[in-house]
Amino acid sequence: MASRKRVHTTAASRLRQDYIRIVKDPVPYITALPLPSNILEWHYVVRGPENTPYTGGYYHGKLVFPKDFPFKPPRIFMITPNGRFKVNTRLCLSISDFHPDTWNPAWSVSTILTGLLSFMVETSPTLGSIDTSEFQEIHGKMKERGETREGEQTATQNNVNSQGGVAGATRDGQNGLISSTLVNICVIIGFAAFAYTVKCVLKAVDNS
Repeated sequence: MASRKRVHTTAASRLRQDYIRIVKDPVPYITALPLPSNILEWHYVVRGPENTPYTGGYYHGKLVFPKDFPFKPPRIFMITPNGRFKVNTRLCLSISDFHPDTWNPAWSVSTILTGLLSFMVETSPTLGSIDTSEFQEIHGKMKERGETREGEQTATQNNVNSQGGVAGATRDGQNGLISSTLVNICVIIGFAAFAYTVKCVLKAVDNS
């Protein structure tokens, strides 16, 4: 009993150290935190790296560590549908509990997450992953959907610009009409004033 408690304490201590390391030196594209109530369960979010099928996406998963970690590897799960891994299924990786024979106790949480990301952007099949052909099909659909969305956004923007151009032309036409009317009024007033002045001058000449 005391031995089990000591092992659990070792796991908790090691995971706290790993968390401090991750805070100081984050794993690229990945954020990971242990549950406040259970340090043996970590949740991570992968931000899709550039130039991959996952660009712009966010993918949630979890790591479940055994009580005798770091002497035994964790279970790894992906929760968000992603086209690469089956959701809520233990992933068969060299860094997971599927391969305790290849596990190295020196590997940290950062090492596990880095390996997971590396495998995620590859197409090598394994237990817990979606078949490569299916992955390529989903990748193609995701890409096609993205291109369609971009086309729709471009069409919408062009429509807005077109409507803005029509509205601008209408406003310009209205402004031109108002300006022309004001000019005509000024000309009429000026002509009337000129005529009145001429009339006064002629009357003064006649009186003389």
